[in-house]
Parts: sequence; C-alpha cells; structure tokens
Amino acid sequence: MSFRWAAAFIACAAAIAVAAPRIAYAQSAPPTVSLAMGDDIGTADAATPSADDSVNEDATALAKKLQNPIGNLYSIPFQSNTNFHYGPANGTQELLNIQPVIPLHITPDWNIITRTILPVIWQPSLQPAQTVPAGLGPTTFSAFVSPSQPVHGWVWGVGPVVQLPTITSKTLGSNVWGGGPTGVVVYMTGPWVTGLLVNNVWSFGGSSGRGGTKYDNFTMQPFANYNLAHGWYVGTSPLITANWLATGDHAWTLPLGAQAGRVIKICGKLPVNFQLGAYANVERGPYASSWQLKTQMTIIF
Repeated sequence: MSFRWAAAFIACAAAIAVAAPRIAYAQSAPPTVSLAMGDDIGTADAATPSADDSVNEDATALAKKLQNPIGNLYSIPFQSNTNFHYGPANGTQELLNIQPVIPLHITPDWNIITRTILPVIWQPSLQPAQTVPAGLGPTTFSAFVSPSQPVHGWVWGVGPVVQLPTITSKTLGSNVWGGGPTGVVVYMTGPWVTGLLVNNVWSFGGSSGRGGTKYDNFTMQPFANYNLAHGWYVGTSPLITANWLATGDHAWTLPLGAQAGRVIKICGKLPVNFQLGAYANVERGPYASSWQLKTQMTIIF
C-alpha cells in the first residue's frame, strides 16, 4: 500500500512541476491568436487557451470544458479506480490511470485531441494463478480529429486508438500491440454536457486459449453532467466494456452509478478538478468486481 501512495505522490509532484513553468511563461509571454473550440470568431475569447487563460477562466466554464473528451484544454487527470470483491478471493484491486490530454491545433478549423491512459495496477492475490502485486498495464493512446467550432452545441471527433504493450508483468495485461477505431459525439447546452465515447481494440496477433495474449475489447462510455455554480457539478459516466473473446454472459461489464465534483483554484492560481463517484456492476464476469469507487484529481494547464 505504501508503494501505491508513493507512486501517486511522485506522479502528482511531476505534473505540478510541469505545470509551474507553463504558468510562469504564460504570465510573461504575449498572447497567441488562434481559434479554440467553442469560442466565437473575431472576439477576444478566440485565443488558444493557455495556462494564464485557465487561471482567469470561471471555474464552472473550466468544469464544462473538462467534461468534454475533445475539449480544447491541456490537463493531466489522475484517476483512481478501486475495485471491490475482485478476483477468486474477492480482494480489492486498485488502478491508478494517468491520463494526459494534449490538444494540437492543426488549422483554424480543425484540432487533434490526444488522450493517453497509462494504468498503474495494484493487484490482489489471484491464486491459484501466479500474479505480481503491482506494476504497469498496457497504455492506450487515442487521437481524435475534431472541428474547432461546435454546430448548434454539437461537436464530434474520430480517429485511431492504439494499445501499447507497456506491461511490467504478463499477469497485468497482454504483451501484444493492438489498435482500432474510436469516436465521440458531445452535446453542450446550458449547464449540460452530454455525449457518448466508443472504441474497439483488436490485438495484432497473439495467442488464444487460457493465458493467451489475444484480445478484442469494446468500450462504450455515455456521460451526462449538470453544472452548478462555483465549479460544482453532478453526473454519471459509466464505463461499459465487452470482451468479445469471452463466452455467454461473461462478455459484458455494465456499471451503474453517479459522481460529483468541483473545480477549484489552488492558491487562486492553479485550476484543479476533484471528483468522487461510485458505480455498481449490475452485469459482470465471474471474477470482475462487484462495485467501484472512483476518485480523480485533474490538473488543468
């Protein structure tokens, strides 16, 4: 458990160290002029978001941008997923996902939003299978091509998703590369941010059977958030998954639950989002967890 918190502390410290020079530079550098998602052409708000913009922006507006998976916002979420009653011994599994989001401004009309997920895993005993207690899982990288301006509140993004074999042990995932398509559609109106993200990742080869490295995984994540005053929000964002190589009812994991959070500014400068949620798996495989506690801290540049 001490390894878990040490890793989280080091990751957070590294992210703050990265954010600090960006903020210092943005406060001294002249503003850049390019179009940002959701801004009007020809207004002062049309500048590309910088660290200084994020500092001065209203907390509720930042929360809404953060809830958009293809929002034009630099951020590093640290998402803790604590899975209870996991595995044959009903243990507790911890997944800390480090998820940097980097938007790239290709033209005034088009962006590429990159999203990376690096999981740090703490595993309970899965005896009789031999497992390691902690390590890295496979990294997932997505790149969404998206228009810079929404139309009547709608915005979309499509692109590739790639799975990289960054595992530190074969018990923490597959050692085979994989890839597939991904897409997202978002609708923003008033205090609401809603949408749907989907992808499917196939392994490029791999072995079949028990302990095999082949995979064919589907992910669908509907989300709906209602934003309140002073950066507060409530909503739901269940991560629905399917393993197409499993048989019968063991293929699907279907969670139901809710979450709440708030964007605040540390020392009045650095915007940070804190989130807490809980989800019960109403449909799951034989050794999947029965419910999940989700906590998240996101540093916004």
